[in-house]
Amino acid sequence: MSSAGEGRFHTVDVSRITSGPRRATLTTSDGVRIEAFHEPSTAGPTDTAIVVAHGFTGSVDRPAVRRAARTFTRYAAVVTFSFRGHGRSGGRSTVGDREVLDLAAAVEWARSLGYGRVVTVGFSMGGSVVLRHAALYGSRMHEGRTEARTDAVVSVSAPARWYYRGTAPMRRLHWVVTRPAGRVVGRYGFRTRIHHRDWDPVPLSPVESVPLIAPVPLLIVHGDSDPYFPLDHPRMLAAAAEEGAAELWLEPGMGHAENAADEALLRRLGAWLTAG
Repeated sequence: MSSAGEGRFHTVDVSRITSGPRRATLTTSDGVRIEAFHEPSTAGPTDTAIVVAHGFTGSVDRPAVRRAARTFTRYAAVVTFSFRGHGRSGGRSTVGDREVLDLAAAVEWARSLGYGRVVTVGFSMGGSVVLRHAALYGSRMHEGRTEARTDAVVSVSAPARWYYRGTAPMRRLHWVVTRPAGRVVGRYGFRTRIHHRDWDPVPLSPVESVPLIAPVPLLIVHGDSDPYFPLDHPRMLAAAAEEGAAELWLEPGMGHAENAADEALLRRLGAWLTAG
């Protein structure tokens, strides 16, 4: 095992060969330390890395995240990371706001490893983050190119708008996030440290982000049995894109986020992300 500093990235090689898996501690632009993990493609040398953004209460080491990463390595290298307040990352969760900085750090790290094409896929909260990230770090919001940009984006099981309480699971989630007792449950029951402050200002919503993403390819994926967000959310997201700028997959029988994404869907996502 060896370790080396790479500017804002401290990397540990956990394989017996130089090109193998690497764990890293990344530092975001606002100073939060984020755990991350790189896995090379099992298909051989590649110029593409897939960065995976997990859902609320997830982390690098959660089984559903690891399952998705293993499938994606058949198509490209994979970078997984834990959002702030999750896993061994520092800070506290802002439930989709400052998390865009965590994703930007992971994308920048992937590029620092030598990948010329870096794409993002996010689930639930991570799905909203990849949309905002693609908008905020894309050509329409930045002059020229940025190392934090994405070259394609997939959003799975994401909300279209903030503060949605139309389903029982979302009402429970809002209790966890907004109430002191709920945050205690989040910390000890779900191992997720949640910030006590309200958003100020309210961040750009997912549906407001979508029109800013083009010309980056965009795929919206949603299950028709999602207990958190009904189908008006993905349809609203897809409708917000410029004509022909987004694809919409409505998956029969699928529930919510990475836990509900089966092997067949993950393979289709890997193929879509690496088709460019």
